[in-house]
Amino acid sequence: MNEVINDTSRVSLADLELPAGLKDLSLQQCKYLCSEIRTLLISTVSKTGGHLASNLGVVELTMSIHRNFNSPDDKIVWDVGHQAYVHKILTGRADKLSSLRQENGISGFPKPEESVHDSFISGHSSTSVSVACGIAEAMKLQGRDNYTVAVIGDGAMTGGMFYEAMNNCCYKQNSNLIVILNDNNMSISKSVGALGRYLTTLRNTEKYLDTKRLVEKNLSKVPVVGNKMAKGMKYAKDAIKSTILERTMFEDMGFIYLGPVNGHSLSELEQVMHMAKSYHMPVFIHVKTTKGKGYLPAEKNPGEYHGISKFDIVTGNPEVSAGDSYSTVFGKELVSLAEQDDRICAITAAMKYGTGLQFFGKRFPERFYDVGIAEQHAVTFAGGLASMGQIPVFAVYSTFLQRSYDQLVHDIAIGKLHVVLGIDRAGIVGEDGETHQGLFDVPMLTTIPNTVIYSPSCYEELRLCLRKAIYANKGLVAVRYPRGAESVNFNRNYVSTEHIFMRSEESDTLIITYGRLYNEAYKAKDKLKAKGINCDILKLTKIFPVARELVKEIADYKRIVFFEEAEKNGGISSLFGDMLMEEGYKGDYSRVAVEGFVKQASARSALSKLGLTYDKMVEYICSRSSKNGEA
Repeated sequence: MNEVINDTSRVSLADLELPAGLKDLSLQQCKYLCSEIRTLLISTVSKTGGHLASNLGVVELTMSIHRNFNSPDDKIVWDVGHQAYVHKILTGRADKLSSLRQENGISGFPKPEESVHDSFISGHSSTSVSVACGIAEAMKLQGRDNYTVAVIGDGAMTGGMFYEAMNNCCYKQNSNLIVILNDNNMSISKSVGALGRYLTTLRNTEKYLDTKRLVEKNLSKVPVVGNKMAKGMKYAKDAIKSTILERTMFEDMGFIYLGPVNGHSLSELEQVMHMAKSYHMPVFIHVKTTKGKGYLPAEKNPGEYHGISKFDIVTGNPEVSAGDSYSTVFGKELVSLAEQDDRICAITAAMKYGTGLQFFGKRFPERFYDVGIAEQHAVTFAGGLASMGQIPVFAVYSTFLQRSYDQLVHDIAIGKLHVVLGIDRAGIVGEDGETHQGLFDVPMLTTIPNTVIYSPSCYEELRLCLRKAIYANKGLVAVRYPRGAESVNFNRNYVSTEHIFMRSEESDTLIITYGRLYNEAYKAKDKLKAKGINCDILKLTKIFPVARELVKEIADYKRIVFFEEAEKNGGISSLFGDMLMEEGYKGDYSRVAVEGFVKQASARSALSKLGLTYDKMVEYICSRSSKNGEA
């Protein structure tokens, strides 16, 4: 460590060359800086929305990591990346924080194209140790002696991928790999299951580390030989520890285990980081933190402040009070159905509040299952329930359903088990960007035989579709719906669980769509009529399997345009096109859908850029008409 600046001089972020300048500061100066960072986080997220509580909890930890390691030569991998706001601040992006999660701004997650200090994209949970293991091995192959640090939360440790990685990491011992557990007894909701109980046991067994610190402190005071003896004590750790504390599972997997330590004590963190670096083999550091540290509303309600919209700093109240949303309507309707049928069970993967299942969990705790961040297990667990005659409903964000493709195929579809998926956040979600857009569930599920998919366009259709998914279908059935509240422009009497065909005699142009885009298409129809272009609309609610009779019915239109809020390759519009071709369709068939990954922006802005808002629909259809000499 370089010579520190005088303790009495306060510094601010603007005074430093980051992150290197952190090494020259005293611990007192770092404490001042931590206070400044917390103020900046609260001020920024109150305006932009984002992940607040998790970042408030890792301020000192992030500070200590950057003081003791040399990014970007040393690689820091964040799991999940929503806790990396402090990392972004300490790597020179404080002046850009006001653009957090905004269009053309900085991402809410680590992003290598944004900074050399972001070593890996990490928007999904439980991946950091696998990534860090690969990076550490690559460094060895390249002859580099740098460190790789993975920071993982206790909630992410409920994901099986963590254990797969831990099992592999110590296969070759000579690795500068350090895994830091940020243990705040939370994921998004409270950590659940046996792992949570195990970590609680470790949190309450600190006498080993306290004794070790005391012994090393006293030994270091012994003239001449004291420091050498203290260093030697480190290598006798296992023998000493066995007399005080049973071995941890992390040690059984081949790691040196250090902790638990206070994640808000810079001095304790400095000591344990220095110790970890000296081993030159896989080390596991157990750090205890408080989620929401430094902002009382977030400390009291860390789940509510995990991901929050804009809010008032003084009161902590959100800018807009939460009303009904697709998620809450889904959750309440499931409770209503379960009141009448004790076979219905509800499953979440650590997203009880995000998916609206808090109502079910409170009303039917014996039939509610939070399996932790383990989507693969959730699906196969649902299969086990279904095999015994229960009706499991797994509510999951579209982006996280991707993680369970094999289980959907192998453990549900092949056995023709009746499992219902409530696919939340389907389509564009907005500011969380590429890692969280819900664009791949449709092409993924349409590859699985005997699957049924519904995509309602309003709350009432959501209720009807959920009921039909549970009682009128067998096998794998999905009901997908968007983030947020409904926006209904059409006549509410026109709802259906199959399809609605708004056909007239005077139109040769047909718009096909589904889900919330029906609201856009309905408005576009009126705008086009004012321009002299009459359009019919086919609104799909049951979007898969595609009915061949329906394809035959529309094959007489001169022009068909399909607007789809999902990945274009393998989407419903692709299937419609294939079937129209098989029916010998000779007209003009085109489709507007999503191609590739969609960056962060408001949902409305993203949809507009993709050509999926009513005004863009009007422009597109007018352009198709113009190409054919009709306008």
